[in-house]
Amino acid sequence: MSMAYGARSWTAFAIFQVVFGLTVFGLTRYYYADSDQRPAVSASASATARLPGISPDLLESVSAQLDSSVTPQLSAMDFSTIQDPAELARLADQFFANRQYDHAATLYERLLTFNRTNADTLNNLGITLHYLGRSQEALATLNEATTANPAHQRSWLTIGFVNSQLVDVEQARAALTRAIELGTDADVTQSAQSMLDALP
Repeated sequence: MSMAYGARSWTAFAIFQVVFGLTVFGLTRYYYADSDQRPAVSASASATARLPGISPDLLESVSAQLDSSVTPQLSAMDFSTIQDPAELARLADQFFANRQYDHAATLYERLLTFNRTNADTLNNLGITLHYLGRSQEALATLNEATTANPAHQRSWLTIGFVNSQLVDVEQARAALTRAIELGTDADVTQSAQSMLDALP
C-alpha cells in the first residue's frame, strides 16, 4: 500500500512539473482571455483542465500539495544561490502559476542577468510586472522584448493586453494587429484576434 501511494505521489509530482513547464504561457493566455474576471481556481487546475488524459482529482491533489507545503518552502529559499537558468525559469514559472508575482518577478529579473535580450523572459517579466500593478514598467520591459526580437509574437500579444487594460485602445489595437500579422502560433493569433474584436 505504501509503495503504491509513494509511486502515485511521485507520478503526481512528475505530472505537475510537466504541466508547469509546458503551460506557463498557456496560463498567461488564460489570464488574457479572462482578464476582467479571473476565476477563483488554482492555476495548476486551470492549466491541467486543458490537458486531456490527466485526472482532475490527481490535479487537485497535486495543487493542494503545492499550496500547503511546496510554496512556503520555495518562498523561504535563498534564490541568489541558484545558478542554473533552467531551475530559475522553472521556479519563476511555478510562482507565476501560483500568482506569487513578487517572487516570479525577482526570478525573471535574475534570469535576465544570464541573457538580457531573451524575449521569452522579458515577456514573462512584463506580464508579471503588470499583475503587480507596475504596468508602465511592464510596457517598457515588453518593448525591450520586441526590440530584441521584433518577430516575438507573444510579446506583441502581451503589449496589446496590457494596453487594453490601461484603456489605451490605439496602442492595444496596433500591438494586437502586429501579433496577428506575425501568425507564428495559432493559439496566440486566436487570442490576439479575440482581444482585438473585443476592443471598443
